[in-house]
Amino acid sequence: MADLATYAFTGIGLFFFVAGTIGLLRFPDVFSRLHALTKADNLGLGFITLGVAFQVETWREIALLALIWALTLLAAGTVSQLVARVALREQNKR
Repeated sequence: MADLATYAFTGIGLFFFVAGTIGLLRFPDVFSRLHALTKADNLGLGFITLGVAFQVETWREIALLALIWALTLLAAGTVSQLVARVALREQNKR
């Protein structure tokens, strides 16, 4: 049963990663690309983390997976803010 949950959640996570990549390639401007990429990748990583959590043995490992996911959320939010700020600054220069 745990293997089935792992396959299901990692499959859903991979779907969101692919959707974010398609959004990155297809959307017209920087801001919509950032939105698609950060939302889809954060959700995709969350589902993959959840899928992997079914395979670990201790609560400590689950806590570490959650910590990795939380730090990735913080890093992605910070980087997307920095990229959007630079894009806005460059757009105002033109």
